[in-house]
Amino acid sequence: MILLHTPNPKEVGAYLPLFRDALPAFDFTTLDALAEPEQVRYVITWGPPPGLFAALPALEGVFALGAGVDKLLGREDLSPNVPIYRLLDGGMAAQMLEYVRYGVLSYQRHMDVYRRQQAAGVWKMLPPRQPQDVRVGVLGLGEIGLAVARGLQADGYRVQGWSRSPRQLADLPSYHGREGLLSLLAGSDVLACVLPSTPETIGLLDEALLARLPAGAMLINAGRGDLLDEQALLAVLDSGQLRCAQLDVFASEPLAADSRLWHHPAVTVTPHIAAITLRQQAVAQIAANLNRLQQGLPALGVVQRQRGY
Repeated sequence: MILLHTPNPKEVGAYLPLFRDALPAFDFTTLDALAEPEQVRYVITWGPPPGLFAALPALEGVFALGAGVDKLLGREDLSPNVPIYRLLDGGMAAQMLEYVRYGVLSYQRHMDVYRRQQAAGVWKMLPPRQPQDVRVGVLGLGEIGLAVARGLQADGYRVQGWSRSPRQLADLPSYHGREGLLSLLAGSDVLACVLPSTPETIGLLDEALLARLPAGAMLINAGRGDLLDEQALLAVLDSGQLRCAQLDVFASEPLAADSRLWHHPAVTVTPHIAAITLRQQAVAQIAANLNRLQQGLPALGVVQRQRGY
C-alpha cells in the first residue's frame, strides 16, 4: 500500500487519480482514509505531519514530491534505514532555467536600473551590453544547476559553476571547495544560486562572501532561503556593492510583512515559484522508480543523508 499526502487536500485530489492510473497494481490511500497503517510500504509526500512515519511499521521508502528533501532529513520519526527518494527533475530544470535567464537578461539589459529611473522620473539611456559581456556563476551543479549553466551558455553568457565536490565538465569551467568558491565569486557579474539546503550551505552567503562579488554584481537565489544571510544582503545592497537581487526563497516563508526586502528598490521578490513540480512528470518519475523497486532494480534519486541531497 502507498500513502499519498500533502498538506493541501486539493493537491492530493489532483495527484491521486494520476498515481492510480500510472500504478494500477498498487493500492493507494490518503491520511484521512488510512485504516491499516501497518500495510503502508511507501509514502509519497510533501510536508508530512510530525510523527507520521513512526506510525508506519512496514515502511520501506519515502518519495518526496520535490527536489528538496531538507524537511525530511533529521526527523526523529523516520528511521535512518528507510531510504528517501527525491525527484531528479519533475519538469523543474526548464522552469529554473527560465527564472535565472530572466534575471540574467534583466541585468544585462539594465532593466533593474530602468525600473528605478522610472520611479524617479529619470530618462537616461545606458550603454548596451552583449551576453558575452556578462559573467555568470552558478552555485550548485546537480541536475537542475547543470541545466541552468548549459542553458545560459547556449544564450552566449560566460558561465562557470561551483559544487562541493570536484566535477569534470566539458566546456564548463567549474570550481569546488572554499578556495574555488572565492574564485567563482570574484569572476561573477551575476551569481545564480540553486544549491540545496545542507548543513554545509546554511548561512553560506554571509556579508564577507557577498563582498567578494565584483562591485555592481547581481544575486539570484532560487535554491534555498537558508543559504543567504538576508541582513548581510541588505547591507551590501545599501552600500552599493551589489546592484540588485532577485529572490525566490527565504529563510522563513512566507516572507514576513515587515521585511525590508519587500520594498527595497534593488530587490525583486517572487513567492517560491522559480521551479514548481509538474504533476505529470513527477508521477511518471515516481512510478518508474516504484516499478524498478518491484523488479528488484535500484531506484534513482536515492538521497545521501550525510550530504543532504
